[in-house]
Amino acid sequence: MADPRTNSAAGRPPAFGADLHVELHGPGLRAGLTDALREAVRTGRLAPGSRLPASRSLAADLGVSRNTVVESYVELVAEGWLTARQGSGTRVATRVPEPHRAAPGAPPARADECRPRYGLWTGAPDLANFPRTQWLAAARRALTAAPHDALGYGDARGRTEPRTALADYLTRARGVYAGPERIVVCSGFHHGLALMAQALRVRRVRAVAVEAYGLDLYRDLLRRAGLHTAPLYVDEHGARIDDLARLPGVGAVLLTPAHQYPTGVALCPERRTAVVDWARATGGLILEDDYDGEFRYDRQPVGALQGLDPERVVYFGSVSKSLAPGIRLGWMVLPEELVPEIVTAKGHGDYMTSTLEQLTLAEFIVSGAYDRHVRSMRLRYRRRRDQLVEVLRQRAPGIRVTGMAAGLQTVLELPRGTEGSVVQAAARQGLAIRGLTQFRYEAPDCGWQFLERDALVFNYAAPSDSAWAGALDALCGVLP
Repeated sequence: MADPRTNSAAGRPPAFGADLHVELHGPGLRAGLTDALREAVRTGRLAPGSRLPASRSLAADLGVSRNTVVESYVELVAEGWLTARQGSGTRVATRVPEPHRAAPGAPPARADECRPRYGLWTGAPDLANFPRTQWLAAARRALTAAPHDALGYGDARGRTEPRTALADYLTRARGVYAGPERIVVCSGFHHGLALMAQALRVRRVRAVAVEAYGLDLYRDLLRRAGLHTAPLYVDEHGARIDDLARLPGVGAVLLTPAHQYPTGVALCPERRTAVVDWARATGGLILEDDYDGEFRYDRQPVGALQGLDPERVVYFGSVSKSLAPGIRLGWMVLPEELVPEIVTAKGHGDYMTSTLEQLTLAEFIVSGAYDRHVRSMRLRYRRRRDQLVEVLRQRAPGIRVTGMAAGLQTVLELPRGTEGSVVQAAARQGLAIRGLTQFRYEAPDCGWQFLERDALVFNYAAPSDSAWAGALDALCGVLP
């Protein structure tokens, strides 16, 4: 359970919606929830006067019935741990036993007790709204219909069912030229990029150009594969494609063209055409990470770059942003000549991806549940972003929201020289948030320098409904 302390120096109880990280398993749901809440109050992790989420909201977050939460609250009120008044909600009683203080030599706190109150790291969708019921129904139908051989060793490309379902969906929703024979199922973008790095080394590619803002995780992956990485500057029109001409030895370029991560800009039409022209002229490859391209709020999502030249673009997608990263399913749509090379690379390592998850995803897509879920989350994230913009307009008018109305996160521009202090203040308030400089990549010989830019990368998608108001309140409390 997170630590919902007071949210201001004045000692006010936290805003409605402290994020209660409770994990319940097995038949004793009510007893488990009651014990977890009692322990949080007893140890001081739920401070006196803290307001608990409404029973309906907490039940939705935990995936239990509302009656389970109501009964737990009633029991704790009867024991004196909580108080409940009409119109005031349920709060921690002001007179509770002193928090237990660890004795010398006591074991350190568990990792989940040290988690931030509000996890706003980029890349995480709203996990509380994962469609559990629909996913379970799809899994049951898929397993019931699965042939016996589906449980054995299969094709390294993945089962036919998900590749066929993905080909139809990607063509329809993302403008990808995708026949099932071009698709290789993998365990997410990281896995797919690792396979691609192996194939590039076999092709004697020496260097890959990457956007100057992005995750160091993927730059490190490419370097561990023996590839040099060269940064491309990113401005308001996306990656500066003209700079590819002056980067020696570059045989591929990794881009997030639909919605650049994390700056939130799109690769402009002229540069989309230019990078395809570069690939055709040099024989290079474009590695397109369609990071969160399905989520655009001010217009229809921009189609995938791959549609401009399927033989020069490798398209990567996954369910990590649309559903949940824990499912570990992704895909690559490959130029025809690359399919055997990627299959060979996959055969040398992680040969198979979970067949049951593949079949479930195929059923989830074919049934229309995937489209409905994406539409639902698109509306939810749009409302979140609109609320963020409005709250900042009222409470922090000096902070500018930049980037497109799209994706799971946005960039909040800060006054010059304040990024470091704001990130530190946010950490003290339990906000897990990164500054934009943590995503920068500048090589000594790149030929340009970053413009001074202080900003936060704020993930408005990740907080649960019960935590959203508190996260906004805490954010406004640390902004200059």
